[in-house]
Amino acid sequence: MRLLVRPDTVLRWHRDLTKCRHAARSRPKRTGRPRTVRSIRQLVLRFAKENPNWGYRRIHGELAMLGIKIAASTVWEILRAAGIDPAPQRSTTTWADFLHAQADALLACDFFETVTLTGTRLHVLAVIEHASRRIRILGATAHPTAAWVTQAARNLVIDLEDAGHHARFLIRDRDGKYPQLFDAILADTGIKVVLTGIRMPRMNAIMERWVRTCRRELLDRTLIWNPHHLLRALREFEDHYNNHRPHRALGQGSPLRSHPEPVTNPGQIAHLNIRRRDRLSGMLHEYHHAA
Repeated sequence: MRLLVRPDTVLRWHRDLTKCRHAARSRPKRTGRPRTVRSIRQLVLRFAKENPNWGYRRIHGELAMLGIKIAASTVWEILRAAGIDPAPQRSTTTWADFLHAQADALLACDFFETVTLTGTRLHVLAVIEHASRRIRILGATAHPTAAWVTQAARNLVIDLEDAGHHARFLIRDRDGKYPQLFDAILADTGIKVVLTGIRMPRMNAIMERWVRTCRRELLDRTLIWNPHHLLRALREFEDHYNNHRPHRALGQGSPLRSHPEPVTNPGQIAHLNIRRRDRLSGMLHEYHHAA
């Protein structure tokens, strides 16, 4: 058998291998810094998501307030590994954040149209409260003149004062039916008008959603004779919407009525006595327990 290397080379390889093994056995074991607990990592990411203007130092301080000991550099590493940008790059307020933060002091209004049996086009002006989802029908007319819309704004201000509602913003589109005096009357009472973007109905989504509900549950199922008939039907639907119709955003409650006590007794469930109340000649049904 022929060797391609010299015997001294083989012996040197053996000595080097033995030396490496001896050094590895004599070297102290280093465990390093333990990995951050999963629950703490999730909490850091939660803070960053719920507070876009918080940097890693602010999150580190909040963790310290909760008694969680963690290095600020570790918080930074967690955010970087999750692909979360620094606070200045993610602290821009979005439209959804604005609506959520100002819901208690936010109103929205809109015009929508319907046609009578004679072909007359009627315009309806309505206002909704974002927090409570309470709707207010300000009026219906075939000619929404500047004087009519201005008077509707005055009626809205009086109604809000009587209800003790302190609104700060009102969202509306850029419809030409709104005169400058409309915004001026609201500004005098401390309500700032916020205009939606051009061709961006989703910026006024809650109001647009109510208009769709009104059409599907009332206007598309009713033959309107005249403005008086339309206003009467809208008032009836307004009362039904505010006092009875459940809303998912309110936990299946209604704007002006609190939840009744849940029925927990099996005997009561077996003997439910539910009555129906018809509104608008049976178009709307309301159910309640018999007295």
